[in-house]
Amino acid sequence: MPYPAPAADPSARPAPPPPTSQGRDRWLMAKKFLTRGRAVASFSPSSRAMARTMLDGIDWAAARCVVELGAGTGPITAELVARARPHTRLLVVEIDPEMGGRLKAKFPQVDVVIGDACHFDRLLADRGVTQVDHVLSGLPLPSFPADLRDGVLATSARMLSPAGTFRQLTVMPLIYYRLYARYYQDVRFRFVPLNLPPGGVYVCRGYRG
Repeated sequence: MPYPAPAADPSARPAPPPPTSQGRDRWLMAKKFLTRGRAVASFSPSSRAMARTMLDGIDWAAARCVVELGAGTGPITAELVARARPHTRLLVVEIDPEMGGRLKAKFPQVDVVIGDACHFDRLLADRGVTQVDHVLSGLPLPSFPADLRDGVLATSARMLSPAGTFRQLTVMPLIYYRLYARYYQDVRFRFVPLNLPPGGVYVCRGYRG
């Protein structure tokens, strides 16, 4: 004869629900920001408004290759996947193994590379890609050593198509405008208040190098 189940303890607290995917992403970003702040641009994943602004104006009918550098937990990657056409090749680069592994699990259909974004031209060469239409950067470039920052920007300019853009995410609106204007002839800033913290996107064309 089976024993009756024990009565529930009315004073016991219910077990907390498992964290959502978004909650895990926020925790992972916060942890990386606290431990590797100079290599992580923000303490929180980009909002959907930020991701949409990053991609605003891209002609998807013409885009053959888009590269994302420093993808973090993938909010911009998710928007890329939703918008890209079947003919658009996506290359996503993230140096942190834990975040890179999360990207691979979330976006198995995307070419995610766990590696150094400063050498993304080599990654493209390995894939036979000689030109890209847009480079989307979530890297904290202002905190990079000058030679590495120059390398990312120069490589982006060399690989971009004539109508291509270099797009840089920031959570410090307009503070680094002059930095990007030193490298590009046409720099436009798009403010995104609906982000934590508020930020924006630099859209750059015409490399000065």
